[in-house]
Amino acid sequence: MRRPSGAGCIVGGEQSMYDVVIVGGGPGGSTAAALLRKYAPSLRVLVLEKERFPRDHIGESQLPSISPILDEMGVWDKVEAAGFPIKLGASYTWGKDADQWDFDFYPVEKWRDEPRPARFEGQRKFTAFQVDRAIYDEILIDHAAELGAEVREGTLVRDVEVDGDRVVAATLDSGERISARWFIDASGNVGLIRRALNISVDVTEELKNIAIWDYWQNAEWADKIGVGGTRVQVRSLPYGWMWFIPLGPTRTSLGLICPAEHFKKLGKTPEELYLQAISEQEQIASLTAKATREMKLEATKDWSQLAERIVGENWFLVGEAAGFADPILAAGMSLTHSSARDAAYTIMEIDRGELDGKWLRSRYNERHRTNIEQHIRFGQYWYSANGCFTDLQDHCRRIAGEAGLKLDPKKAWAWLAQGGFISESLGLPTFGSFDIASAKQVLERFDAGGPSRQVGTMVSGYNVFQLNLRGAVKGRVGHLVDGRIRPIECWTRGEATLPLVGIYGAVVDILQRTSDAKEIFGMFTSLVGASGTPDGAMGTRVSAFISALDVMIEQFWVTRSLDKKKPAVRIDLGDTRHMRTREQGAAAGVSAGAPTAETPGSGS
Repeated sequence: MRRPSGAGCIVGGEQSMYDVVIVGGGPGGSTAAALLRKYAPSLRVLVLEKERFPRDHIGESQLPSISPILDEMGVWDKVEAAGFPIKLGASYTWGKDADQWDFDFYPVEKWRDEPRPARFEGQRKFTAFQVDRAIYDEILIDHAAELGAEVREGTLVRDVEVDGDRVVAATLDSGERISARWFIDASGNVGLIRRALNISVDVTEELKNIAIWDYWQNAEWADKIGVGGTRVQVRSLPYGWMWFIPLGPTRTSLGLICPAEHFKKLGKTPEELYLQAISEQEQIASLTAKATREMKLEATKDWSQLAERIVGENWFLVGEAAGFADPILAAGMSLTHSSARDAAYTIMEIDRGELDGKWLRSRYNERHRTNIEQHIRFGQYWYSANGCFTDLQDHCRRIAGEAGLKLDPKKAWAWLAQGGFISESLGLPTFGSFDIASAKQVLERFDAGGPSRQVGTMVSGYNVFQLNLRGAVKGRVGHLVDGRIRPIECWTRGEATLPLVGIYGAVVDILQRTSDAKEIFGMFTSLVGASGTPDGAMGTRVSAFISALDVMIEQFWVTRSLDKKKPAVRIDLGDTRHMRTREQGAAAGVSAGAPTAETPGSGS
């Protein structure tokens, strides 16, 4: 139910009280509202949005972890019907040299064209969207309204009233005062509720950047993969980097990220620097040569930051209100959808009263603060290790120095891995939205030191792997499914946690049956084969099991040894088909703009 600005809800001459008030109607607010109404339809949910849809917004390049949330909301089919480009990965010039390299969620030579709109199944579970936020955000908020949330657009929250750690009410610009049992701050980096509660924010000083962007009509696509498939383009310059994101058949988002301090030194206007960047980046200049700018240039600060805490007595911070990680990892929307989903789940679970509220709040705070912090940490590494930033070498060295980061890949991995490996999907080993193997490959790609400095795997060189639970105690973690937070058993030892669910749970089960590497890896392959995984994703799924074993060795959940009577395990991270140079792609039969709709890739 979408209402105009100022439409109140009055009962018997007195303003009624809502169950949940959400400040902000972007993807965070609409995700929380939709899931609250889906699983608890009796809840009175109000969304307050200061702007009117449709409106443009950056944050258009998604990650595959968003799609299952859209499917759970019941809105994936609507988003797919909008015809947004299918994102199969990203193309970079970044690292030790200016060579172009690709990172794909799904191997393009295995991609099969299929009619659109398609269903959320098979290969589409391993892809993402590149969305025009003017369209995407409206689809999501309309869907929340269809599920019964009250949505007020053009409604400005003037003041937030608090009492200690409790939010009491929100006063609108019209003077109307609205109270609720629960409040969700989805207001972006403005953080209206966060500011009212005086929650401090830790800003990563060395990642204070600015973003300058505009939209273009009829730019060429750099990569055309089947029908509607493409990669986001990330191109380094001496003083920053550019994004090139097709949003539809004719519209493209094109932006520049530059350190704020360096921007000031240049003495240029945003318009001047934007046009200079386009002219100096040869590929971008070529792609836009026959295109037309919409002349909607905008600029904003682009600071990585993290709130001191993101949950309280009756409030939650979601999305950028909780924290922001540099867009180089394209994780902003993923973090937003994930935290909004979790906030909705936690509110419903506390309302049921079956689980300890303190534990529920603590797990929300720890999980999402760690997730944001991990992305910020990985962003620091990306910037410090980019040899293409020839005008920013002092800046890059300062990032490494302030972070206490050693650029040797092995030492960098130890630094990055602090805090463990948090995943959007509990039980799946990831780091900074990358699977573990790909994250390690990034470190090796950015380094020019040769094989002796490579991170490698903890599995290689051994063939006996035994579960090690010495000193561990049973604990519990929360598993979000079907509107419930299910307490799942885990093992804890110090700050390390081993969840007995998902891939970790499967690895534990296998290790309880055998310690022989050949049998272990055979079981990995059998499990993946029995899961209905499409052929193109088999390698990724098996790699996830190996990564889980790798992480368990790093955290001493597994001991390793070598039986000299049997061959040792040998794993080369470079074997993955998901991260490779254009030359490697060409050798596999994949060209920069292929496979096309006429010649879908088959790997042959």
